[in-house]
Amino acid sequence: MKSRNLLAIILGALLIAVLVSGCAAPAAPAADAPAADEAATEEPAEEGASEEAAEAIYIPVISKGFQHQFWQAVQKGAEQAAADLGVEITFEGPETEAMVDKQVEMMQTALDKAPAAIALAALDSQALIPLLQKAQDAGIPVVGFDSGVDSDIPVTTAATDNVAAAAMAADKMSELIGGSGKVAVIVHDQTSRTGIDRRDGFLNQMEAEYPDIEIVNVDYGAGDQLKSTDLAKAVMQANPDLNGYFGANEGSIIGVLNAAKELGREGELVIIGYDSGLQQMEAIRSGVQAGAITQDPIGIGYKAVEAAVMALNGEEVPEMIDTGFHWYDAENIDSDTILPLLYE
Repeated sequence: MKSRNLLAIILGALLIAVLVSGCAAPAAPAADAPAADEAATEEPAEEGASEEAAEAIYIPVISKGFQHQFWQAVQKGAEQAAADLGVEITFEGPETEAMVDKQVEMMQTALDKAPAAIALAALDSQALIPLLQKAQDAGIPVVGFDSGVDSDIPVTTAATDNVAAAAMAADKMSELIGGSGKVAVIVHDQTSRTGIDRRDGFLNQMEAEYPDIEIVNVDYGAGDQLKSTDLAKAVMQANPDLNGYFGANEGSIIGVLNAAKELGREGELVIIGYDSGLQQMEAIRSGVQAGAITQDPIGIGYKAVEAAVMALNGEEVPEMIDTGFHWYDAENIDSDTILPLLYE
């Protein structure tokens, strides 16, 4: 009996030992501890990143459109400035440079996002002034680029001196047609600051300096190649003794080139353009077009964003930022000075 009791005690002790051992087995292994520590350190890092993203400086850049390669070059410059300066931008514009109402909507949408600043190339020098006032009231600095407005609300405007550039085109036209003759002009619009300044810069220089040159026609083609082609053809047909044609932007001058080709007048007219683009560059290299005025579109985009950041930092910015211009023709188009400013 005693032996049975002893055996029962021994078996009970063994059972207890097994149970205790089984309960200890699920304890977390030491190797798992660092993983928990890593998870704990990752969480604050993600939180910090989201805070940094939330504090990013946002600047919408509203251009006149996208249909010309000029604006693609401006966008490239703006994006480079954003990368260099550590800010976030969006680059947008209406489908055509005739869509003033669409640009007004884009400006309102941009204001609704409460951006840090806005960069604007206005299609109409008057239409956006009420929204510029809203921006000023909200403490949002506005930087103009390419084309200014009839208001002192923008803190600065990064643009070509279009009056001086168009006057240079007039000087070249007079030189190439011998100081007298008939000249026609086609401009992208009569509402934007660039359209007004390029038209007036050319016409005023002609009137002041070259009285023997007659301006037979001034048309507005909305920067549209097809519309500009039709307008230029009508002028050429009505003026068989026309000596020269000035196109005030890429779309305008391509219309003139198309018209001259369709009417068999290539080589008969002195054709002077503005900006660049593949068709215009090929026409200059071949001699069909005498030359053109080039801006610095990449520089315009870069300086617009740079000026916006300067304004946000409380730095002084000039009233106007002159981004420069050059005359180019077949002789210097591939030079180190001109070629970097052109786009295809």
